[in-house]
Amino acid sequence: MNKTVNINLAGIFFHIDEDAYLKLQRYLEAIKRSFTDSQGRSEIIADIEARIAELFNERVQNNKQVIRIKEVDEVIAIMGQPEDYLVDDEIFEDEPQATYSKKSVPSKKLFRDTDNSYIGGVSSGLGHYFGIDVLWVRLAWIVLIFGAGTGILLYILLWILVPEAKTTSEKIMMTGEPVNISNIEKKIKDGFENVSETVTDVAKNVTESVSGAAKNVSESVSGAAKKVDLKKQGSKIKSSSRTFFDTIGDIIMFFLKVFAKFIGILLIFIGAFTLIALLVTLLSLGVVDVIHLPGLDLVEIVNAGNTPIWLVSLLTFFTVGIPFFFLFYLGLKILINNLKSIGNIAKFTLLGVWLMSIIGLVVIGVRQASEHAFDEAVVEKRELNITANDTINLKMVGNDLYTDYINRHSNNFKVAHNENGEKTIYSSDVAIIVKSTTDSLATLSVTKSADGRNYETAIQRAKNINYNYALKNKVLLLDSYFTTDTKNKYSDQEVRLTLYLPEGSVLKCDKNSSSFFYYRNYHGTIVTHTDTNKYLKILEDAIECLDCPIEEKEEDYKVEVDLKDESSSLKINEKGVKISVDSANLKIDKTGIKANDNEVKVKIDGDGISIKTKEN
Repeated sequence: MNKTVNINLAGIFFHIDEDAYLKLQRYLEAIKRSFTDSQGRSEIIADIEARIAELFNERVQNNKQVIRIKEVDEVIAIMGQPEDYLVDDEIFEDEPQATYSKKSVPSKKLFRDTDNSYIGGVSSGLGHYFGIDVLWVRLAWIVLIFGAGTGILLYILLWILVPEAKTTSEKIMMTGEPVNISNIEKKIKDGFENVSETVTDVAKNVTESVSGAAKNVSESVSGAAKKVDLKKQGSKIKSSSRTFFDTIGDIIMFFLKVFAKFIGILLIFIGAFTLIALLVTLLSLGVVDVIHLPGLDLVEIVNAGNTPIWLVSLLTFFTVGIPFFFLFYLGLKILINNLKSIGNIAKFTLLGVWLMSIIGLVVIGVRQASEHAFDEAVVEKRELNITANDTINLKMVGNDLYTDYINRHSNNFKVAHNENGEKTIYSSDVAIIVKSTTDSLATLSVTKSADGRNYETAIQRAKNINYNYALKNKVLLLDSYFTTDTKNKYSDQEVRLTLYLPEGSVLKCDKNSSSFFYYRNYHGTIVTHTDTNKYLKILEDAIECLDCPIEEKEEDYKVEVDLKDESSSLKINEKGVKISVDSANLKIDKTGIKANDNEVKVKIDGDGISIKTKEN
């Protein structure tokens, strides 16, 4: 059983084994003694402790885990051996003389370099991370901003998500150097030297003297390091050697990391592109009344539920955009190891907004679907001055304001302006049905139908359909379209015309009406689209084409002859030809030719010619 100690290292609380604590304490005291006369001693010690706390925190899985000597040894191996900075071997008498440890290769981490920044330090941080001059990074931002227009959003996201390099350890990690005592000391001294250039001449002299003292200490440390015995150096070289399998493993890991980085870049591109597209769409719908984008007025027409467009677009933006934001964030996490977390509060807030957006879209969808729950119709009938002895011509009429050609299937509905300049809905969903009647006069029945969320709404929308027709000199002129006010929305409105013609009357439909007839005998129509441009006589539930070519029937070509006398006969029919003269006869049919008398029998068929005599 080992005793544990609670320590506070750089503001972080740890549980540590007593033996490990004593070793860590001796290690830190040795470091403090090595920097007794160094410039920025307190900053160096603070950054070293912060780095040690960070390394401990990486190795602790939960708050109750105890740090042992093993973890302390690993941290010391990363930070550097104390004998490199102070010859005080008695505090490491428990160190093994020969160890084989794999030296960790430093990896760069992305931070914002605010020390060399113009705005937020993003460009300087990217320059350090990719090992290129920061000037090229800034030129790339200019191209993205003025070229594709995506640079501003990407820069803001990186500014928010990428942490700033505040501590000395973070600034060292930003350049890819190992975070050990030597580099921490060098970084802090460089910082003091940079500051000293901007102060007065007196401060410069003081700084130079302090730097000289620090140099002497550094030289003495270097001299002491040179005195380390060769055996210890040999063990270091041996411990840093890598086997063949280690090299193979590193190569595989390298390609896996490259592949992971590629996936990260792909996720970032997909997420960013989708977010920008959604944002542009949201802004476009938000200012639709200002910029009047073509085609967007149709959105209002089909919006039978009168749901605000901005609300639908906003809910859609959150529903689609939040998953792609997390996709973008995942790509950044893959690409950047030390990416700052957005926090649980932000994550759960976005999740809540996403769920609420989905629920909102479902409610809007149900409301929109309810607008088509009822399908009602109104019927208007009118007698036409057409009798059984009349010939009527049927023709479709168009309107230049709504359509420049007549075709039922060209467009279902559109929005246009009427004669008064008012916005209106027009549609070519008009169907024609022709039936026979025993009445003396013809009748035209106009059935207008529409959908609605209840009976009253559907009936009112059906009544608001405007459709016109006229009968002039036995010519029935039917509009190829109908109109309705935009306040009625698009509610699957349609017009069905049923023309009842007296039996015996004649109908000729203009060829421009072909698309308005059904292709089959739907709803009991006796005229289909193939019967146009013909004179049709109306019969009882049927028609007779008066000018169609007469079809010749097979029966018209059948010939049948049957002649007989006392000694002979001739018979010709569909079975063939048969001739009989006294005792001889000849038969020709599909099986062949047969001839025979009392002496000879002849047969000609597919098997050949057969002749038989009475003697055979």
